[in-house]
Amino acid sequence: MKLTRRNFVKLAGIAGFFGLGSALSACGGTAATVTTGVAEADKLPPADKAKVYFTKNIDADHLIALYNKINGDISGKVAIKLHTGEPNGPNILPRDMVQALQAQIPNSAIVETNTLYSGSRSTTERHRKTLKINGWTFCEVDILDEDGDENFPVKKGFYLTEVAMGAHLKNYDSLVALTHFKGHGMAGFGGSLKNIAIGCASGKVGKAQIHGDNWETGNAFLERMVDSGKAICDHFGRKICYVNVLARLSVDCDCVGAGAQAPELPDLGILASTDILAVDKASVDMVYNFKGEEKNYLITRIESRSGRHQLEAMEKLQMGSPNYELITID
Repeated sequence: MKLTRRNFVKLAGIAGFFGLGSALSACGGTAATVTTGVAEADKLPPADKAKVYFTKNIDADHLIALYNKINGDISGKVAIKLHTGEPNGPNILPRDMVQALQAQIPNSAIVETNTLYSGSRSTTERHRKTLKINGWTFCEVDILDEDGDENFPVKKGFYLTEVAMGAHLKNYDSLVALTHFKGHGMAGFGGSLKNIAIGCASGKVGKAQIHGDNWETGNAFLERMVDSGKAICDHFGRKICYVNVLARLSVDCDCVGAGAQAPELPDLGILASTDILAVDKASVDMVYNFKGEEKNYLITRIESRSGRHQLEAMEKLQMGSPNYELITID
């Protein structure tokens, strides 16, 4: 099978088939009944919890206010990693909001990498055309693997000892993960981890390492993704922070493009932290804690792909804390 974007999305659906069976059997073929996800640190003092800042307002002013809560160690040349999307994708982050944030970060550029599957972002030339279509023209967009790969070591990973990142990533002093949180065909959900782990890996080498020779699925794929994320977190140390925008909460990744399913869940807000595990867990918890059946479609996607194993695996590799304090700035 030629690895096109269409077949890539189809493969992701097949990968989740068996997991979907158990989710659907619990509810007679519709969305699964789920338990409430909550932070597991209610009795811990705030000093022992990671800080996750939250606003229900999804706009430039509140995005910048959240960023200012977590940017204390961001300095030098700054990479802003976001998913710029397939052509005319309906759910990608609003360009004006991203532009306003980027303007507040000195010496910054948006960074991306080419895709493993063939299509509109598989080569640098095609990728740049897609960037123009989607309106990412207000600042430099550095395609990290335009000039090849750079191996980043993975310390005590599950499977990988190194991951090929886009070579340009080594040119940056700090990284801001600006993530559109949503569902994902293989990972269940795409948060800050997926954004940096897949999004910084080089298109033809690093992404293939994460997927594995036999296109791993389930926990094996998720653990390889965590390995990649750990390499990036270790590389940047304290000079990395994370923002998850919980808007346009489709079950599909922005890599699906114009065919992505429309969201059923309303927009929930923005979360920000210097702790990758805490911010992704808080995002998942916010979906699970939503009072309304609209959440069930996204939760079924997460559970059918064992998506929460991302959180367990990050905790095992000591990438952050599952215990967090949610601090509302509104």
